[in-house]
Amino acid sequence: MTDLADRPLTQGQPILSLTEVRQQLDALPHWTLNEQAAVPRIERVYRFADFAQALAFVNQVGALAEAQNHHPALLLEWGKVSASWWSHDAGGVHTNDLTMAARTERLFQQT
Repeated sequence: MTDLADRPLTQGQPILSLTEVRQQLDALPHWTLNEQAAVPRIERVYRFADFAQALAFVNQVGALAEAQNHHPALLLEWGKVSASWWSHDAGGVHTNDLTMAARTERLFQQT
């Protein structure tokens, strides 16, 4: 089976049901499904030794997001980055969000 991070992003598919998202999150054990303003999203907090490392990670995720034209919410704090993925236009979690979360994980593992 292809690694989740290696799947191409797709267009035109509906958002996933909450059950489908939970099943897919088995491949992303550090990620959680949450709702904010009644919109489901997947989220994870990354920890770093200092602000500079956290900032460098945010910049890497930002470059990845810009290259794919699919953008997360990122909160940068001293030694910590919170990342949230969801499809803004569709109002929920799409397979692309799971793929981008997996790619974010890959970036973190490379740091």
